[in-house]
Amino acid sequence: MNFLSEIKRRNVLRMALLYGVTAWLIMQVADVVIGLATLPEWSGQAVLGVLAVGFPIALIFAWIYEITPEGVKLEKEVDRSESIAHVTGRRMDFVVIAVLAAAVIVFAYDKWWLGPNDGFRPPPNSIAVLAFANMSPDSDQEFFSDGISEELLSLLAKVPELQVISRTSAFSFKDKDVKLTDVARELNVAHILEGSIRWAGDRLRITAQLIDTQSDSHLWSETYDRTLDDIFVIQDEIAAAVVGKLKVTLLGAAPMVDETDPQAYALYLQARFLSRQGTPENWEQAIAMFEQVLDIDPGYAPAWIGLANVYGRQADNSLRPVEEGYALSAQATTQALALDPSYAPAHARLGWIALHNQGDLAAAALHYQRALELDPTNTGIIFSAASLAESLGRLEQVIALEQYALIRDPLDPVAHNNHGDSFLSAGRFDEAIASFRTALTLSPGYIGAQYRIGVALLLKGEPEAALDAMQQEPFKAWRLIGLAMAHHALGQQTDSDAALAELIENYEQDAAYNIAYVIAFRGETDRAFEWLDKAVVYNDPGLAEIVNEPLFANVRSDPRWLAFLVSIGKAPEKLARIEFEVWPPE
Repeated sequence: MNFLSEIKRRNVLRMALLYGVTAWLIMQVADVVIGLATLPEWSGQAVLGVLAVGFPIALIFAWIYEITPEGVKLEKEVDRSESIAHVTGRRMDFVVIAVLAAAVIVFAYDKWWLGPNDGFRPPPNSIAVLAFANMSPDSDQEFFSDGISEELLSLLAKVPELQVISRTSAFSFKDKDVKLTDVARELNVAHILEGSIRWAGDRLRITAQLIDTQSDSHLWSETYDRTLDDIFVIQDEIAAAVVGKLKVTLLGAAPMVDETDPQAYALYLQARFLSRQGTPENWEQAIAMFEQVLDIDPGYAPAWIGLANVYGRQADNSLRPVEEGYALSAQATTQALALDPSYAPAHARLGWIALHNQGDLAAAALHYQRALELDPTNTGIIFSAASLAESLGRLEQVIALEQYALIRDPLDPVAHNNHGDSFLSAGRFDEAIASFRTALTLSPGYIGAQYRIGVALLLKGEPEAALDAMQQEPFKAWRLIGLAMAHHALGQQTDSDAALAELIENYEQDAAYNIAYVIAFRGETDRAFEWLDKAVVYNDPGLAEIVNEPLFANVRSDPRWLAFLVSIGKAPEKLARIEFEVWPPE
């Protein structure tokens, strides 16, 4: 009781209360400042950390020192008969009451009195370019309105001073009846560029408008009645108007559209649209159309890269022999670089080929490094470069790159799924599960997400929940992979053997790498190495991820593990020597 009385007498409790309330107010102010100044997310964590460190220091100060008419003195040096601690205490009471009143006002203002934005404070130079509406008489010309919208987005994304939301997220609101203010909140942007396109014959009417999402007011709008020959001039004018209205001070020259023959350009937009539909028929049509573009203008680098991407997709989906597909992809990419050595997507494509087909991580690092020097904010290149960092075992670098890209592509389920994979490899299982569930929210039925949730739960030591997740996986191959491991973890060996046998029967060549880690998880070391050798024979692209794969934990201590990594060019010492210091832009 004497100790408690002394704590009260020395105003330690009052100091704790005063510090706590004041710290809360400081965090509210910091939140506003960080949002308005677009400071990095860790700024708020830093402020919280400083305040947390200061709390025990304040309490120790209150215990050791006392305020006297002559100033601050050590408490033990103050005569009890001359102590004014009780006076100081009353003064602290008044200060606590004042700070509490301020806290109540701030809380009430934030809770009930804010306007329609409710404290919504996106980065001031952030913008989303929505898919322009197709107003053409022919509904099949949607590829053109989508294409022009994406070209404007890409053009603005080349301005480093702008934070531009990527296509996947921006276009996710297409044909949906959603208020622009809600779109702004989902994407965390201060501005939206939207419009419409009407194309008939050789005549174009393009309407564009720039909207301030916080005030829901128009900053600029314009209608362009031109011919198709003027399409590149129109895009440059729209981009310049947006940059001007946002009062962006450019660090370099304003980006310009890569021009080509207008008819070739229209074919290019259609070919790109088809290439994204994801069916064998669409890919064949896209190849034919890209070739038409190149017949008209063989010097148009984007068409060569469009062709390279389709060849790669065909190879990855067993629609063209792997070596043939990647060879054609490399040839088209080399042609693009010969035409434009500074074309960043071409360097990134060579990086992808070097990583996933040639197994040459050093070459991939050089290509990605160059691509990001040329286009440092391109989210597609950043995500692709993150896959190289993962192959090198540099998980913190991977996570940092993915988090940066997700700010600019927050509604892309693929990005969230990949981010979950990185968390999974890093042993951050709860964060991995959250990312996979976000992917499922954005794209119900997303292939592999339930399986990956199951893997995270297995590694957390929750096999019953893991089995439930695996059973919900819609894609048969992933479901069998997961069931073979979950049943094993539960001691249900007959069911595990049955799932593994079916997996091998149906997917031996397509999933040799996956079969290897299932068998490793089951503790069958010799058999696991046999399947790793098969994965090499089948040139399984999964081998690019082997360095961080947690499901090989049971075989990593085996002497054959290091020997196998050496054989496929992934020895730890070799990977450590590869220079790849790519981090998110400031």
